[in-house]
Amino acid sequence: MKKIAIGADHAGFPYKQPIREWLEKHGYEVTDFGTHSEESADYPDFAHPVASAVERGEFEQGVLLCGSGQGVCITANKHQDIRAALVWEVPLAELSRQHNNANIICLPVRFITLETALASVEKFLTTEFEGGRHQTRVSKIAC
Repeated sequence: MKKIAIGADHAGFPYKQPIREWLEKHGYEVTDFGTHSEESADYPDFAHPVASAVERGEFEQGVLLCGSGQGVCITANKHQDIRAALVWEVPLAELSRQHNNANIICLPVRFITLETALASVEKFLTTEFEGGRHQTRVSKIAC
């Protein structure tokens, strides 16, 4: 069973529970790092714990949500072994895995439908990294 970490700020909260439920229905083990309401919350308070847990190998992949997706993506990418991808349509989810070996998907809840979010998460989690020439590039990311 693939282990997934999920987190969101207040703007991402409306999609977090439906995504979590979809993940669990499809056999994923999910740990929710919050937030648990639409009360104003700071995205780094959720993005850092998710990124740290993925970075330590406690989870295979992560899902982060906020209004634009930018805040959680920027925060997650501060972690050395994280490759967080901002995704607003399904083909980007696929390419972020195939070419970049992304390990966290970041979703802009205010700009996409729930259906697009769910389809993007599914594509992200079921797409394999192609390796080869892409591995050479990914290996050059770390400072």
